[in-house]
Amino acid sequence: MSHKKLILIADDEVAIHDSLRLYLQREGYEVYSVFRGTDVMEAFQRMRPDLVILDIMMPGRSGTEVCAEIRAISMTPVIILTAKGEEADRLLGFALGADDYIVKPFSPREIVSRIRVIFRRINSLETAQEKNELQIGNTRINLSRYEVCVDGEKVVFSPKEVEILHLMAAHLNQVFTREQLLDSIWGFDFDGDSRVVDTSIKRIRKKLPEYSMLAVRSVYGVGYKIEAANA
Repeated sequence: MSHKKLILIADDEVAIHDSLRLYLQREGYEVYSVFRGTDVMEAFQRMRPDLVILDIMMPGRSGTEVCAEIRAISMTPVIILTAKGEEADRLLGFALGADDYIVKPFSPREIVSRIRVIFRRINSLETAQEKNELQIGNTRINLSRYEVCVDGEKVVFSPKEVEILHLMAAHLNQVFTREQLLDSIWGFDFDGDSRVVDTSIKRIRKKLPEYSMLAVRSVYGVGYKIEAANA
């Protein structure tokens, strides 16, 4: 019997839990609910969910703080829910390592659709084991473990940042437009701003040590590429 995926919902609105639980259970998922930000990490570590739906504004502790703590210890997918639709909040969510960002009010069907996309992407990555690890000079990118090491030392990246690195490093010197990166990493139905790509690239550049063999280059008016520096 296949393992039922567990979804952890963290939101202070009972109606959100009730509507999402109905749709998610209908899709075959198990659901566990918490209503306070201070309870999320205990539930996360105890239940080990396959995905987290996380509201930004919760009693006791903010969702952004919780998201950062989850990402520090796990690559479990996180969908952020918020009543805020401003670009800055959206970019902050992705910068913290969230996999998706949905503004309230929303349709439960939309949540289910986004979850399917995330799990489909994860499954496709896991079935390509022979392509999951790249070694370029002193830099190793392991997509199955979402791990980047330079000279044997682990460098912490968010899941989206690892996916961008892996995709571009697997195609050295190929220029990717922002739209291509959005489609490949976030999915064709992503309705956010393309500037989320610029934000992610900026963070990758900041985190990559200067002695890494990889260098992210801008191609003016087109997009970005990765070169094997010092090769």
